[in-house]
Amino acid sequence: MQFDHSRFPDEKLSPRKLMLSKLKALLVVAGVDWSKELEMDIPYRWEQHGDLIIIPENCFISDVWLSALGSGFWVSVASALGAKRLAKASCVENNSFRSPRVTLLVGTNSWVSHIDNGITYMFDVTKCMFSSGNITEKMRVAKMDCLGQVIVDLFAGIGYFVLPFLVHANAAFVHACEWNPHAVEALRRNLVQNKVNEKCEVHFGDNRKFPYKGIADHVNLGLIPSSEFAWPVACRSLRSDVGGWLHIHGNISSADSKNSHLDGLPFPPTCNKRIRKAWLDWSNTVASKIKILLQHEHLAIFNWTVDAQHIEHVKSYAPHIDHLVLDLECRPVCTN
Repeated sequence: MQFDHSRFPDEKLSPRKLMLSKLKALLVVAGVDWSKELEMDIPYRWEQHGDLIIIPENCFISDVWLSALGSGFWVSVASALGAKRLAKASCVENNSFRSPRVTLLVGTNSWVSHIDNGITYMFDVTKCMFSSGNITEKMRVAKMDCLGQVIVDLFAGIGYFVLPFLVHANAAFVHACEWNPHAVEALRRNLVQNKVNEKCEVHFGDNRKFPYKGIADHVNLGLIPSSEFAWPVACRSLRSDVGGWLHIHGNISSADSKNSHLDGLPFPPTCNKRIRKAWLDWSNTVASKIKILLQHEHLAIFNWTVDAQHIEHVKSYAPHIDHLVLDLECRPVCTN
């Protein structure tokens, strides 16, 4: 949960104000003069997971804090925020796992529990990231009717979409692919915690080596900025007899892109926002590539129809980058 100080217009109710007052009093006792620079060094926002708070890297930079208050300073910060555990975040590591750089400052256990839409997600904050920005997509997945259906999630993570498919969308079975060992550990815990572990097989390793073909009613590709390298295995996973759905995430640049006029399009995709031309161009390009891959992966036994049924706008990044999900309906058409 992200905490934003600006949500408390009344300073008397602001946790930041309380923290500021407590730290100021401690410095005064230590004989340190308070300054505007120190006040600006106190964070306005932080992330909370139960009794653990993660503060951003651009706070408490001054050497004054530790030199005046010693090793007990971080305990004082945690106490001022009403937390038992405290951690500090920095930039995400530039590796294949996008591992977080989070240092535990107070406490010894870095595992936390987070509840979204009645689903419990457990993870180690020093090893796995939790994206609160995709809550709308998790809610959308939860509302799908997947009764009796098989799902393949090629980028399962800690179970962001695996769990909504199982807990709320009533999927019969999910194949969850993930190559980050820390995420796999969290995923397995979360499946047990939410009592759906018997309805999921976890495939640890490179998803391009996914062993099954022609089994999926839905394939989820929740990797951004692009999951294109996994499109062949996604197409291969779809059922050959009736086809199914691909849910493809992507980051799309909409710089200099205007809203698109859908007049004249026979079956334009629906969207939760006003569709921009760049979004429509992306969906058409993806659909064309997927159709070619389906023909190849299913040995051209059928022709395939690939229709962009929906574009979901998840969130925006500045400047002009949008996280979208494209719902493609893919159906085989017998050539005989």
